[in-house]
Order: sequence, then C-alpha cells, then structure tokens
Amino acid sequence: MARNPRRDLLAGLTVAIVALPLALGFGVASGLGAEAGLATAVVAGALAALFGGSNLQVSGPTGAMTVVLLPIVAHHGPGGVLTVGLLAGLILVALALLRAGKYMRYIPAPVVEGFTLGIACVIGLQQIPNALGVPQPEGDRVLVVAWRAAGAFLSSPNWTAVVLAFGVASLMLVGARWRPTIPFSIVAVAAATLAVQLFGLDGARPIGDLPSGLPAPSLGFVDLSALGSLLAPAVAVAALAALESLLSATVADGMTVGQRHDPDRELFGQGVANLAAPLFGGVPATAAIARTAVNVRTGAASRLAALTHAVILGVIVFAAAPLVSKIPLAALAGVLLATAVRMVEVGSLRAMARATRSDGLVLVLTAVATLTLDLVLAVIIGLVVAGALALRAVAGQARMDRTELRPDLPGSHSDEEYALLSEHIVAYRIDGPLFFAGAHRFLLELSEVADVRVVILRMSRISTVDATGALVLKDAVEKLDRRGITVLASGIRPGQRRVLESVGVLGLLRGREYPSTPEAITAARALLQGAGVLPAAVPAHSVAPVPEEASP
Repeated sequence: MARNPRRDLLAGLTVAIVALPLALGFGVASGLGAEAGLATAVVAGALAALFGGSNLQVSGPTGAMTVVLLPIVAHHGPGGVLTVGLLAGLILVALALLRAGKYMRYIPAPVVEGFTLGIACVIGLQQIPNALGVPQPEGDRVLVVAWRAAGAFLSSPNWTAVVLAFGVASLMLVGARWRPTIPFSIVAVAAATLAVQLFGLDGARPIGDLPSGLPAPSLGFVDLSALGSLLAPAVAVAALAALESLLSATVADGMTVGQRHDPDRELFGQGVANLAAPLFGGVPATAAIARTAVNVRTGAASRLAALTHAVILGVIVFAAAPLVSKIPLAALAGVLLATAVRMVEVGSLRAMARATRSDGLVLVLTAVATLTLDLVLAVIIGLVVAGALALRAVAGQARMDRTELRPDLPGSHSDEEYALLSEHIVAYRIDGPLFFAGAHRFLLELSEVADVRVVILRMSRISTVDATGALVLKDAVEKLDRRGITVLASGIRPGQRRVLESVGVLGLLRGREYPSTPEAITAARALLQGAGVLPAAVPAHSVAPVPEEASP
C-alpha cells in the first residue's frame, strides 16, 4: 500500500502530535467534550483514510464543523448532534452515489477565501470564554457570546487563563516561523500543563476526566420522533463536510506531483466516517486542511500515514487519558486561536480583493455571512452573488451595433442608388450572448428604430441564445412588422436554430432568412427597387453561413 512505509509512519506520527490538541480543542468547542473529539479523530480518521478518495487526506473534528454544531447542541442536546452526524453520513453516501463530487469544483475562489476568513473569525471568537477563564455565556451567536465573556472577565479578571492561552498561541505562531518542522502545538500545551501542575496555578480549569478507551458502539442516542426537526441541520452538516473535504483534497493535490483525488469516492469515505463516528460518541467529521497539509509536508505518500495518525491517537486514548485530562482548557483555547490566525492567508486575501471589485465584494459578503449567519447559508449567498455578478459581466459583453452600408457592396451601381438605399435600410450586428440577463437592453433599441423600411439582423456573431433572448427577439420582429418595417435575418448558426424554432422566431422569419449579409442586402435592394416581393431565400440551414468577418 505504501511505497515508503517509513516515511508514511513518520508522517502519521507527526500528524498525530499536531492533531491531538486540535481534536481535544474542537471536541470541547463542539459542546460534547474532549472525549468526543478524540473518538472522532480515531474512528472517522481511520475510516476516511481507508474509504476516501485522497491518499493524503487526514480527517477528524474541525473548527468549521464546531461552528455548525454549537446551535444544534443548544437546541437538541448531545443526542441530537450524534443523530445529525448519522443523517449527514447517509446524505454524503447518497451524494457519492449520485456522483455529485464533480460539481464542487465550480465554487469560485472568492467564496472559498471569504468562507475560510469567516470560519477563522468564528473559531477565534469561540475561544474567548476559555481564553479569558470565564464560564461559557449563553447565546447562539459567537459575537454575542464573546461580548458577554469579555464583560464577565472585566468584572472578575482571570489572568492565569489569559497568560496560558496567549502564551500557547504566541509560542505556536512564533515557533512555526522559527522552526516549521517542530510541532509547537504539543510543546506549548505540554509546557502549559506542566506549569499549572508545578506551580498550582489557580484559574486554569482542566479538561476533566476522560474515559480510558472508546465506548461500545450504540444507536441508543437516536430519537425517531426528532428526525424531522434534525433533517435540516443534517443537510447543513453534510454540505459543510462535502465542501471542506473536497476543498482540502484539492489543496493536497496542489501540494504534490502526481496525486489526484476522486471526489465521489471522497464523499463516500466521509459518509462512511460520519456514519460510524456517532456510534462511538464522536461528532461529525470532515477532512482537515491544516492536518492534511502537515501530512503532505512531512513526506506522506499513501493512506498509511493517515491510518497511522488515527492508530496513535487511539493508543493515547487508551494509555494516556489520565495525563490528557489535566490539560488546561485555556491552553487548548490558545491552540485554536493560533489555528484561526494561521488559517488566514493575508496575501491571498489581498490578491483576491485587488483582482476585481466583484471578487472583493463576494469575498467580504461571504466572510460577513459566515460570521453572522450559518456556514452553508454563507456559501449559498456567496455563490448567488458571484453568479449574479458574473451574469452581469457576461451580459455587459453583449452588443448591438448599427452597421453602415457601403457603396462597394455587391450590386451597387451608383452613389445615388447607395444614398437612397442607406436612407431606407439599416443593418444591426448582434455580438455576444443573447440571453435573459442582457437581451432586453439592446433589443428594446431595435424595436424602436424609425424612418427605415428594412432592418437586417446580422446574427452570425451571437455566441449563445436562450429562450428569453429568443422571445425578446420575436417580440421585436413582431413590433417592427406591425409598423410596416420588413425584418431580414442573416447568418443564423445551426446550433441556435432549435431554440429560435421552439419559440416561433424562425416561423416569423420564414422566407426572410439568408445565409449571409450580402444576400440579405441584395434581397432588401430588390424589395426597395419596386419588386414588391422578396427574392426566394435560400434555406439558411442548408448553406454554411458566411463568416461575419467576410461579410459586411
């Protein structure tokens, strides 16, 4: 399974050391306790490594997921969280079977960056109560909880917790720049725990007793009567798990050469992991970008590394629970504060904000929505705004230009005749997409044309047309017909005929459609010179249209 087992084992050991304080911290932050974080890291980490679609992915509890879980704990209790995890696992497996993984690649980069920035802010704000050493205030919104925690601290300061939290965070951030290969998170947590034990520091609440091992698997938490109310949170959890896992896998691919993940298999692996983790008391899991990055940087080449990480954490659960239980909550808060800071890539945010105003707006809106609303809704808002701005940009590329007739056109015999024709014939060239977002703007101008007898629509440069654009075109032609203005068309592409036929445009233009613009002008000339009828039009679909660049 591994080309270099020794490197994979070493990478797995390194990731386990990094993951231990994160698993404990995210377990506490989720509201189910440190033991839930450890159970998730062991069970979900092993199963996602076995069944997932990436050779390098490391899964477990994450900060993004804790943001979603806290309101569920508040409203439905720990049993509700476990049920949500089980339902989310079923949804993820269903998404994998429906082969939905490929659609995640269409999420715009500003949405991802804004989402990550918002999550980092939420994780940091969630740690304020433990970092300040105050009891967890009531409230669903992190801004409210952080504000109340700050008020409680001011009324009764706990400087021990503050020093531990910010000492751990500072050591991690400075150490990562000084010696990136050293796992300063575990060093800082161990130092903080040792200091509390040696000096008997007051105000440093420990994690508390942990079970020496995983509980027996059970479905006793499932309440069938509550399934209906838990379905919506389960969809949110599944969506977040899919989003974060596939983004993490994409990041891992970019950090390596020759590694490519299977998005549908990755969804299946995360589904299996989330089906199993709740049975052992674990919270919903996703792939973890930070732990995956550590795995790649330390030389992992196969799934053995992620499996090793889960096994080592399992050994810690069984053998070192008494030691782990003494870790101060403030130290874990410091770990998560540093993690939140390191999630923010200032260079990427600056580049994204400077790219275009639209990208900057999408980034900011997604970040603010992540901070003030829920994560899935934030992504939806980001996608909707990004899509609307993209449609606006595409629609802005559509143009309709009035083109002048030239005396050197086929059949021109004199300047007098040309002047007469130019007074009564007008040609419009439509460039770009003719679709719902931009059709009304320039076709309104078309329907209001005056003082002409013939309008020629040059359509070979229309890149795409939808039903709305076709209907607006039909409406414009009908209005001109009612005013006694004859409409001719040239250069309709074969691929656009179906939609134009379906709404009746081709029927309306029957006998007035020509393969090229010169032929349409010749027909208009014959009409104006007194023939009274148009010459027979060659069926446009039977003759290859003349390229617009070759026709006036």
